Amino acid sequence: MKKIKNIKLICFVLACFPLVAIILCIGEHNMETKKTTGKEYHVSVSGDDSYIGTYLKPLKTIQAAANIAQPGDRIIVHEGTYRERINPPRGGESDEKRILYTAAEGEKVVIKGSEVIKGWEFVSGDVWKVILPNAFFGDFNPYSYLLSGPWFFPQEREHHSGAVYLNGEWLSEAASFEEVMEPSKDTLYWFGTVSDTDTTIWAQFKGIDPNQELVEINARQSVFYPDKSGRNYITVRGFIMSHAATPWAPPTTEQIGLIGTNWSKGWVIEDNEISYSICVGITLGKYWDKADDTAVNGLHYLNITIPNAVKNGWNAENVGHHIVRRNVISNCETAGICGSLGAIFSTISDNTIYNIHVRKLFSGQEQAGIKIHGAIDVVISKNHIYKSIQGLHLDWMAQGTRVSSNLFHSNEKRDLYIEASHGPVLVDNNLFLSKNAPFVSMSQGIAVVHNLFAGPIILIEYNHRETPIMEAHSTNIIGKCDQVIGDTHFYNNIFFNKSTNFDNYDHSTNERKLPIYVESNVYANGARPSVIEKNPLIDSEPHLMFNLQEKTNGWYLEITMNPDWIAKQNRHIITTAKLGKTVITDALYENPDSTPIMLNKDYFGNIRNVINPAPGPFEDFGGGKMFIKVW
Repeated sequence: MKKIKNIKLICFVLACFPLVAIILCIGEHNMETKKTTGKEYHVSVSGDDSYIGTYLKPLKTIQAAANIAQPGDRIIVHEGTYRERINPPRGGESDEKRILYTAAEGEKVVIKGSEVIKGWEFVSGDVWKVILPNAFFGDFNPYSYLLSGPWFFPQEREHHSGAVYLNGEWLSEAASFEEVMEPSKDTLYWFGTVSDTDTTIWAQFKGIDPNQELVEINARQSVFYPDKSGRNYITVRGFIMSHAATPWAPPTTEQIGLIGTNWSKGWVIEDNEISYSICVGITLGKYWDKADDTAVNGLHYLNITIPNAVKNGWNAENVGHHIVRRNVISNCETAGICGSLGAIFSTISDNTIYNIHVRKLFSGQEQAGIKIHGAIDVVISKNHIYKSIQGLHLDWMAQGTRVSSNLFHSNEKRDLYIEASHGPVLVDNNLFLSKNAPFVSMSQGIAVVHNLFAGPIILIEYNHRETPIMEAHSTNIIGKCDQVIGDTHFYNNIFFNKSTNFDNYDHSTNERKLPIYVESNVYANGARPSVIEKNPLIDSEPHLMFNLQEKTNGWYLEITMNPDWIAKQNRHIITTAKLGKTVITDALYENPDSTPIMLNKDYFGNIRNVINPAPGPFEDFGGGKMFIKVW
């Protein structure tokens, strides 16, 4: 920490020039605290937890500051690396009187759930080992904790929440002792065993002495996570957080992330770097319930998890209303952000999420850049999600949800999957650029407007699962329904993939199928419209391609746009009145505050032509080959 390192100089100034020094300190203090009426606590790696936490007498650990902070207070953490798990014992009282945890302005503050390990002993080849007493880990040992739970597929081997890091990069857990003892290759492995007294870790360090490098191991389950629910109105800002031994996080259990809210209300998680979580980076999910251990399938979620959540305060007064923005989240093996039921009425925006479930040591059904169950009145906008097994997965009860102006690319299975929901869900102005990752809907009440699709679309004809129906803008359950194809709008989109078609709907013989509405879309590169679309614009020019490039100052999309797409097709601004009500939930496509929607802005926020708006996410069409900075 730059300022606290000079504490001796500050004390000298205080002694020799007391009036000047006091004025300077008061001036800086006022600059730091003008946004809060509460107390201010400072934390420094050179501090001491016996101190009172002032600027000149800082505490040493963030947890010590958390223990004394009260609603309205501000915890300022100064430069350095802190190896601890912060368990806030209380939250704020309101949005105006919250508890703020923030990195000092301009200072690099790192919080890790790992410890540095020395004392490695050479075994053979590239393999070294270290033996640690179990007491080193306290009440949680990641090397004896097995990942398991509903919808977790271990692929016929064991997986632990431990990890070994070499100079910031994690090694992979070997399936057996024999595998770690084999000659090392491109992927380096570790393997651990736990006895009654000790934990032994073997690891491959190719051609190096680990005692001369930075080697760290997971030592804590999370980095910032309250052990009880209802710790509301907390802000976490500006930290670099990594290395968490997080558990598998299905929707039926408590979801513990590297950082998480644990069934609370009104958190703001912003401007952080979050990486290297065994499972999830940020969790906005449910509390622990003794019934969690009996969960086996979706019927448990419907008949036990959701009713129990209602009894435990699943409503707008107690849960959700979180803001998660401007974070960079990477290298998580389940999800960048997940939330079962606890993300209601939240906004997730301006985040960069990448490298999610790329190692594939285990499998399951909960992996995505963002995976939300019960996304009621959730706004997911302006995020950049790439190199993930899935981009965004809205699973069960997406109602009043908006997915707007996001950039998806280089994702493996799907860019967007809307599953077992009845809407309304508005999907507008997005760039879906993963060529082989489709947009998939097993839902109704979906409006898809002004998007660019590089991949195909898949509308699933029928699924027997019955999922809840809520009152508009509420968690009040008023019924349930299975999944029937239809009640979907496609307006003003551009489809670039030759595999795009509506055959699942057009050829469906299901007597219960609902109508779909398809108007004013552009089809290029062999994409085919639905038979019900009147006057679709089909561009027969070959190879209207695009290319996404990363440059030093951002991501650029090179794309060919035909000016005839505007001249030869008339479109309209899409509004709440145009979209009408959903069939099953009988709800309007509108904002969370019940005001009407008018899609008169594009991906960048530019105003659209109200007479004849351009197709796709960009209003500044130009025509021909374009080179557009999209992130």
